[in-house]
Amino acid sequence: MPIFMDRHDVSEEVTAEIVAQLHQADLKIQEQFGCRGLTYWFDDKRKTAFCLVEAENKQALIDMHNHAHGVIPNQIIEVNPTIVESFLGRIEDPELATNTKLNIINDPAFRTILVTNVKIDSLLNYQAESYNSFSIRFSMFMADALSRHNGRIVSQDETNFVTAFLTVTNAVTCAFEIQTRFKMIVKEAGLDYLSLKIGLNAGVPVTEKKHIFEDTVNLAERMFHIAGAEVVMSSEVKDLFKSENLNQFIHVDKVVVLTTDDERFLTDLLDFVEKEWHNNLLHVADFYQHLGYSKSQLYRKMMMVTGESPNNFLMSFRLNKALQLFKKQKGNISEIAYDSGFNNPSYFSKCFLHNYGLLPSDYLRMIQD
Repeated sequence: MPIFMDRHDVSEEVTAEIVAQLHQADLKIQEQFGCRGLTYWFDDKRKTAFCLVEAENKQALIDMHNHAHGVIPNQIIEVNPTIVESFLGRIEDPELATNTKLNIINDPAFRTILVTNVKIDSLLNYQAESYNSFSIRFSMFMADALSRHNGRIVSQDETNFVTAFLTVTNAVTCAFEIQTRFKMIVKEAGLDYLSLKIGLNAGVPVTEKKHIFEDTVNLAERMFHIAGAEVVMSSEVKDLFKSENLNQFIHVDKVVVLTTDDERFLTDLLDFVEKEWHNNLLHVADFYQHLGYSKSQLYRKMMMVTGESPNNFLMSFRLNKALQLFKKQKGNISEIAYDSGFNNPSYFSKCFLHNYGLLPSDYLRMIQD
């Protein structure tokens, strides 16, 4: 049977004990509705509760809640239990609790998400063997750093990680350590064509999106587009770090804290670009109309946030997608050019050369050898 996670936005009067009582009420009648309540999380600070339930469908979960106590979920999403455990650390009630009878669980589902992105800035000195050796070394260090800072690996693609932390302090200090160690590894290996960006965001597992922590992970990944930064974090992450550390903050070079306005702009921009980037009829004027800016306003805003004009941003985005397609061997040069939103393979090759210092044909031979 599928497994669902629901979200309940509760009133200020609701306590951990009350949520535990509601959970026990579910367990008493769950079989009548073909459900199995696995566990729950309660965040007293944000007044949110999340239930993890195995059920035939969403309606069965709603009916169980309604008959048990009448508290109907605000949102419900279907989840993969392995992914839930990666983010939150468990998929069943813990054996130990503060109250044996009620099994009160004081565990908020709020997590800080840290994502890494190793970028190939130039292909001129790229060698698959040395890069693969670096990837293994970096992955080993990441596993060690996360273990020491109580972080969990949610997913991994070569050197790009999505990780989750219970505390903001652990996530932030781990981010600075990762960046420092990355520079040491790159210098020792002579791989100066590589750069690393880290995004930090925090949030809850269930929002209006379809997937667990989707909003939080999306924004953290989109922070890679911020100009002049090695570590980028949301304003909430910085505020929470200060609240955990006597209002003190670690001041490190090339750390950017986004304003809420920048977060909204970045979200709107990437929502649009990720939907339309492959469209070869897309024009910069479409950006103005969709984002609600004048031409000059959008140019200034994008230069301030991303360091690129709308035209250059779209070009860089498409070329990065093309590089990913080459790595996955998803077609020949012409096919990848068209799939990446270019009208002309020759123009695509020219842009690829300008951006990466190597023609697509040379890179294709390099990765096929």
